[in-house]
Amino acid sequence: MSGKLYLCATPIGNLEDITLRVLRILKEADLIAAEDTRNSIKLLNHFGIKTPMTSYHEYNKIEKAHVLIEKMLSGQNIALITDAGTPGISDPGEELTAMCYEAGIEVTSLPGPAACITALTLSGLPSRRFAFEAFLPADKKERRLILEELSRETRTIVLYEAPHHLLRTLKELLEVLGDRPAALCRELTKKHETAFRTTLGELTRHYEEEKPLGECVLVIAGKSRQEISREEQESWKDMTVEQHMDFYEKQGIPRREAMKLVAKDRGVSKREIYQELL
Repeated sequence: MSGKLYLCATPIGNLEDITLRVLRILKEADLIAAEDTRNSIKLLNHFGIKTPMTSYHEYNKIEKAHVLIEKMLSGQNIALITDAGTPGISDPGEELTAMCYEAGIEVTSLPGPAACITALTLSGLPSRRFAFEAFLPADKKERRLILEELSRETRTIVLYEAPHHLLRTLKELLEVLGDRPAALCRELTKKHETAFRTTLGELTRHYEEEKPLGECVLVIAGKSRQEISREEQESWKDMTVEQHMDFYEKQGIPRREAMKLVAKDRGVSKREIYQELL
């Protein structure tokens, strides 16, 4: 019988947030794979856990995954933990999980702390629909493409950022997304936890004067559908009615249906479009 991979969520700050189930699995597992063993040993020592530990991180995620899979195929149960939060969210745990499925190894996730969910619920912004982007890419071209995509996002946006990059990111977000309601959450679950609920513009001005401290989670309001609709209507103003019709007809839309769409885009009746075309 093969062993099993347990994705164990660990506290993002306050040690009281660890679950009884995670504590039991960390004690019962044959091996704990940790993102940073130097950091995780403090957690294990605090709860008196003596299970052997090995490192599994971004720089050995493929090579080490094969080693871990061999151990699980031989019958060992492995608990995967990150420095903080839930494995597989913005860390190499997702690669190990995928490789386990390919190898026919059972995987289970033990729910618990996640900075993105904690910040979202703390922000006071709409939480029914949200887009989690984690850290923006370092590559300038790819980063710009992602920001352009986010500028049209209607869901609440959740981003991670390190303090030394925060001001640059805020300036880019303000430039591309415009000034929107936002919340900056930092030191989550810790003694000095803060949720700075304001706007992107105010956050930018604040951190031009103050040095950012602590790992940050940015929660940003999505674009309203009304705003998108207004922008779309504005874009048609540069077209003639004939060009607008041609735009839809080239997509294979029948002329009668295209007239309805043009009328809707321009906020007028279908009769007005018909008269214009005549």
